[in-house]
Amino acid sequence: MFFIAVSPYGAWGCTDIYAKLPAVSTALCQAAQLQPSGARSVQGRAILVRDLAPADAQRRVLVVATMHGDELTAASVALHWLQLAQAAPAQTHWRFIPVLNPDGLARPKPWRMNAHGVDLNRNFPTPNWQRETKVYWEQRTRKDPRRWPGPSPLSEPEAKYLFDEIGRFAPQLIVSIHAPYGVLDFDGPVLPPTRLGRLYLDQVGVFPGSLGNYSGLQRGIPVVTVELPNALRAPSSDEIARMWRDLSLWMDKTLPLPLQQAQNARAPTAPAQ
Repeated sequence: MFFIAVSPYGAWGCTDIYAKLPAVSTALCQAAQLQPSGARSVQGRAILVRDLAPADAQRRVLVVATMHGDELTAASVALHWLQLAQAAPAQTHWRFIPVLNPDGLARPKPWRMNAHGVDLNRNFPTPNWQRETKVYWEQRTRKDPRRWPGPSPLSEPEAKYLFDEIGRFAPQLIVSIHAPYGVLDFDGPVLPPTRLGRLYLDQVGVFPGSLGNYSGLQRGIPVVTVELPNALRAPSSDEIARMWRDLSLWMDKTLPLPLQQAQNARAPTAPAQ
């Protein structure tokens, strides 16, 4: 049995920023039945979410996409995967956040950052955040504005929402969908998948303030980072299905833990600002 609710936000999203997504029809978007999470972006846009919670769920998996607003195909794949999850939930409580950064996506020309100009994937509270993110941004990126970590960890409402959601939902796995590097990355305490569809494992390391660093290394919650080959051209439907199938097979092999263990995980505490 599934919890299904109808909300005007789903239709609103499908005729607004979600209409920009490649390979996403209005019917597919509306079938996702996205709901307001209660969180809003810097500019006040609702961050939409969808839960699929079968009664026999044995694990929790959080799927988050378009953390960077110019990675349109990430949200497209998330919506197609949501459709596949509806057809075969596989004893998994799924929580999908197809667009974490609606302000970046909504711009006439979508951009990576949120409305404050912050790279959300550098805004999570990893150790020595103030020093390490500053050094990395100034020395490694040469103050690239596209990778500015922000003034403090969790300074951005979108990053704070995801941080809080990890605490509330206590997932056993986070799947973070990005583009356009065409690789499969992984952070966490279990054996990673070696491939998803045509994407092969290439662990590129961790960055100060990144979700992989915070969740995979600091919290011990595995993060599979899917880097699609193109930010504007979506994979074929066959490739999307192959990636989903490979992810499901790896989950069945690697994440057999019962749901109760995930529920007992201690929720994090937000750092002092």
